[in-house]
Amino acid sequence: MESRQKILVLATSNEGKTREIRSLLAGYPVIIKNLKDFGPLPEIEEDGRTFEENAYKKASLTARFLGLPCLADDSGLCVVALDGRPGVQSARWAGPEATDEQRCAKLLEELDQARDRRAAFECVISIAVPTGPALTYEGRCEGLITHEPRGRNGFGYDPVFFYPPTKKTFAEMTMEEKSKVSHRGRALEQIKEEFDKILIWIERHMPIFEKQGCLATPAHFSEKGE
Repeated sequence: MESRQKILVLATSNEGKTREIRSLLAGYPVIIKNLKDFGPLPEIEEDGRTFEENAYKKASLTARFLGLPCLADDSGLCVVALDGRPGVQSARWAGPEATDEQRCAKLLEELDQARDRRAAFECVISIAVPTGPALTYEGRCEGLITHEPRGRNGFGYDPVFFYPPTKKTFAEMTMEEKSKVSHRGRALEQIKEEFDKILIWIERHMPIFEKQGCLATPAHFSEKGE
């Protein structure tokens, strides 16, 4: 059955993101894999100045490394009182080895005296093929930063991001609730709406790998043996 479906690689090892995307694309003729399903790959430095630059770089390079279509997202939290920080540095803001709890703690410390708690999660998703072309989708969700973590679901800054319409933080929502309103959910909803077209686009832009037979014939071996 797997051979009849297309493989789409997520350029991440983050199990939270993988579960979320698999859930949102459930029912489509595509097998979702992530980087843990493959051997070691060259590390991709996320040095772009925008979410779009980082998403495209991750998707296109991973697609070239693996020879498979790849989906990458770059997302982050943009806080008004911090002039848009942590932004593209959201995952690395508290240090490259920081845990989600440490990232949230640093954010709350930075906003300790701030009255303006407005923030927005932003997401850009890039779907690329090994030859370079890519499709881009964007999503955004506005909310407020809480004064303390709330909830045990989700990942990243979810426990401190409060979404007023639901009166919950992202970490207090179920995956289904979050997917309907989140930045990534909104970008993926656009993908879902035209996923049939995306599959056709992937098919048209994937390189054709021709099988090469052995060029030597028995006569060649015979001549060399004489």
